[in-house]
Parts: sequence; C-alpha cells; structure tokens
Amino acid sequence: MFAQRRARHSLARITRALNDAGIPCPSAADPDRNPDRSGRAWTLFTVRAILANPRYTGRQVWNRQPASRELIDPANTGLGHRQVQRWALPDAWVISTQPAHPALVSEEDFITVQGIPAERGNSGTVGQRRYLLAGLLRCGICGHRLESCWANNRPAYRCRHGYSSAVTPDPARPKNLYIREYHILAHLPALHALLASGEPPAGRRRRRTWRGVDVPHPAGEQDAIGYLCTREITLIYDPRTKTLQADSPGAVTTVTGRAS
Repeated sequence: MFAQRRARHSLARITRALNDAGIPCPSAADPDRNPDRSGRAWTLFTVRAILANPRYTGRQVWNRQPASRELIDPANTGLGHRQVQRWALPDAWVISTQPAHPALVSEEDFITVQGIPAERGNSGTVGQRRYLLAGLLRCGICGHRLESCWANNRPAYRCRHGYSSAVTPDPARPKNLYIREYHILAHLPALHALLASGEPPAGRRRRRTWRGVDVPHPAGEQDAIGYLCTREITLIYDPRTKTLQADSPGAVTTVTGRAS
C-alpha cells in the first residue's frame, strides 16, 4: 500500500485493488479487535488511516484514538455514562523516540507518503474552487445529493448513484449524472420568482458566503440561493427530462439546458 501510494496511486485505486484481490480488510482478518465493524470490504477511511499511522515505521504510537466517557443523555444524568473513542489530531499523538518493533516501512517512505496530498493540493486551484449550490441539489434518478466536482475549470455537480470508487462498478448502474453550475444558475431567478409568488416581500438577506468571503454573482441568483437556504429547499435535477424541480410543498418545474 505504501509502495502504491508513493507511486502516486490514488487512495480509491489502492482501495479498489485490495477489494478486487479479495484481501481481507482489518476487521475481517481480526474481528475480535474490531467487533463494531462489518468486515465486508476495505474503505477509503481504512486505507487513509493505515497510510497515516507512524506505527508501520517500527515506532510505538499512543493517543491516536483516546477513550473518554460522556453522558448517554445530558438531560437525564441517571442513565449514566458511555465510553467513546474519537480520533485525535496528529499534534496530540505520542510517538516513541526509539523503535519498539520491526519496521514494515522505512521512515523515508512514510514521510514521502505523508507529503503527497500536500503536493497535489499546491496547484493553486483548489483554494479557488467555489460551489454556490453545494448541498442544494439532488439526483432525480436515485435521490442522492449531488457531489461537487470541477470540470474544465468550472464548478459542476455529479451523481454516481451510490457508487464508491473503492469498489468495482456495477454494469447495471445508471450512467453518471453531470450538470454544470452555470446551467442551474441561469434558471434560478425565474424559479425563485415562481416559488416566492404570493409571499410578502422579504427583508434584506445576508449574502451567502464561501468560507467567510463574499461570492460575487448576480443579485437574482444571490436572492434565489438565499431563499433556498433559508427555507431548506433542495433542487431535484432529472437528466432524463432535463428538468429542475424544487422540493417544496408547491413544487415548480423549469426546463434547464443540456448538461455537458
């Protein structure tokens, strides 16, 4: 796994290769140590956790997942406490200064693997990517929430209908849905007008921001996005009919442009 990651294989590719090869995941190989996990297959989370664990360099590590106790119900202290474990940040880990067991991975390889995400993230584009409709779109085929993605230097959204890149795709799965953000934005003012018809005029709304920075977009789109957010309305996009529908009591449909 470390060798594949050092060769710049993605976490999804490594996970998929492990599952395709039928290699048992940790919870399947040792279910007694993982009683709360299904053991069905490798996941991206498991692969990521292994590649970030300094223990494979031969050093002992403490406090990666410290245990603590919390009230079962804060409103009813009579129910008592329960033990929970949460992942601690790397700054809180305690790593032995001397090797405690034979190493499976050299420290050089381990350090190189830790730097790969940072190298890929320094292209200067990730921090500039803004998705105005993140969390507001659903798939008209399967109902899943659309994922944000970047296509040809523009924001877009997709649905893989529950498929994970960690497993081999099902041939019977519907074709992935893709829709560019500007195709949706072009219809928001009209959709907003139809949804808000008959309502009393609203007061001045706060601008939607992206990580504290004002997002520049036309006032009509801004008002529409604010309207959807404050009323917790999601939009359902159906690629078969190229329609956009508001998930609200008075659902209104408008035709959108072809996704590309």
